[in-house]
Amino acid sequence: MSHREMVYVQQCKDANGFDKIILRELRGFSAEVYLYGGQVMSWKNELGEELLFVSSKFSNLGSLEHHGFARNKFWTLDPNPPPPTTSISRAFIDLILKNSEDDTKSWPHRYEFRLRIALGPTGDLMLTSRIRNTNTDGKSFTFTFAYHTYFYVTDVSEVRIEGLETLDYLDNLKNKERFTEQGDAITFESEVDKVYLSTPTKIAIIDHERKRTFVLRKDGLPDAVVWNPWDKKAKSISDLGDDEYKHMLCVQAACVEKSITLKPGEEWKGRQEISAVPSSYFSGQLDPRKVLLH
Repeated sequence: MSHREMVYVQQCKDANGFDKIILRELRGFSAEVYLYGGQVMSWKNELGEELLFVSSKFSNLGSLEHHGFARNKFWTLDPNPPPPTTSISRAFIDLILKNSEDDTKSWPHRYEFRLRIALGPTGDLMLTSRIRNTNTDGKSFTFTFAYHTYFYVTDVSEVRIEGLETLDYLDNLKNKERFTEQGDAITFESEVDKVYLSTPTKIAIIDHERKRTFVLRKDGLPDAVVWNPWDKKAKSISDLGDDEYKHMLCVQAACVEKSITLKPGEEWKGRQEISAVPSSYFSGQLDPRKVLLH
């Protein structure tokens, strides 16, 4: 398909009438973005393989303390987006969320939340968030932030994460007690819900069975949340199938240990970029250093 014929950004509705935007880039990668929640609901490679996990029982409902209110709001196209960066592709969308009367109970502040979602020239999924305090009463506000990224994996028990070893973490399964990671790499054999602290800007999620590595790059987001409910907890989650935990791994670029405080007029910026690359094998062994040194 030529550049002239390529439709990089397409706005349409899904089968249930929800507004969505489809992003496409020349190599064949695509992403689907819903205005409800400003959520990326699909990210596919050039073979049409889904790279994100979405439950067959997925619900958009989530409590404020778990997911924040932005996930339950209708976003709009940003009429005054920031200028595009020189390296950005044509496949991007700018969304904005502002305070409304409905917010006053859950969030009694004025704000502007801008979100740019883009597909890079090689299919990378890039999210850039800007949050500005627009209070006129002189009040600051404080918040935490996380990109809730659910990766589709072949078998979570055959997945490992590189880049978080030897770091301190808070274990949400043990009342947020602080520990130091002891393993050479993070692998999965039971429920996990940890907040890793002072993490590197690059983390690799290695799916051995599919020989695929997700590389997560982040900026302005010092923490990384790693979560999988495993079998018992999965049965108690209404919008997750009993066995679907095997095919998902949540790795969130986040800023949760130390909250962000903005005075009126101040803006915070956070960014995440994820790419899916073939894992490098040598004599049957993965060399994660090659991935992390890309």
